[in-house]
Amino acid sequence: MNPLVISGLFSAAESLIERFFPDPEKKAAAQLELLKMQQNGDLAKLASETDLAKLQIQVNIEEAKHANIFVSGWRPATGWTCAAAFAYSYVLLPFLQFVVFTFGTAEMAAQLKLAPALELSEMVPVLFGMLGLSGLRTAERIKGVVPPQI
Repeated sequence: MNPLVISGLFSAAESLIERFFPDPEKKAAAQLELLKMQQNGDLAKLASETDLAKLQIQVNIEEAKHANIFVSGWRPATGWTCAAAFAYSYVLLPFLQFVVFTFGTAEMAAQLKLAPALELSEMVPVLFGMLGLSGLRTAERIKGVVPPQI
């Protein structure tokens, strides 16, 4: 990462510390934590992750603007496919099973047992990736890392 950007981040962080920590003890503790982050390279890593996230957001915006449905429509199509699979697995199929096993005949129950069960373990990572939910964010919360405000 560009050292000028990193130094700019540190000066911005120092001015924020000056503004938000009027108590000298808390201010000194915050400055010490900032220096520790600088030495560990955590701030540079955080800045590079933020830059990467901003670039991905820009790519997503440009894709969504595209006139061709095959460029702009793949995310909604994947999302609706995942939503339909969840609806089938967790709403429609259980409801049909309840109705058929409660009010149906033995033949209907036998036919319903042939209904396919979807393998959601392969679809959930796709959906979570689209929604931005991942174990990385959970790990950040466990470590107490404050997410960058974009």
